[in-house]
Amino acid sequence: MVDAAVLARKVAAIRDAGSRIAEVLPTTADAFVADRTAREVVSFNLFLALQESIALAAHWLADDGVVVPETYGEVFETLGTRGVIDTELADRLRAAAGLRNLVAHQYGVLDFRRVFTVAQHDVADLLAFCQQLSARQ
Repeated sequence: MVDAAVLARKVAAIRDAGSRIAEVLPTTADAFVADRTAREVVSFNLFLALQESIALAAHWLADDGVVVPETYGEVFETLGTRGVIDTELADRLRAAAGLRNLVAHQYGVLDFRRVFTVAQHDVADLLAFCQQLSARQ
């Protein structure tokens, strides 16, 4: 089982990144695309929230003695398969994990409309992930 302090730190980081996103996210995709500062703050905080979620998921599996999968998406899938998190949530997080790679490795070609959609809808999944892991502690 994950150390309570590690869980608390990572959950706090994910929630903080989610709050920063909510603070600056415009109400429309057009406004988001036009606002460089919002794009940068949201993209960076999405990256942080996803990275911390991936790290927490991998840490959870390792502490349970499970071989950590090779891809970020598979980490969430494995948590779902093992019943640690809801399988539907695991599927959505698996898809969101791909955005982490786009932000990290191909920032110049990001589809900011997609980033806006993820920020608007999928941050709630990261918070649900935190809630589900915290409830198991």
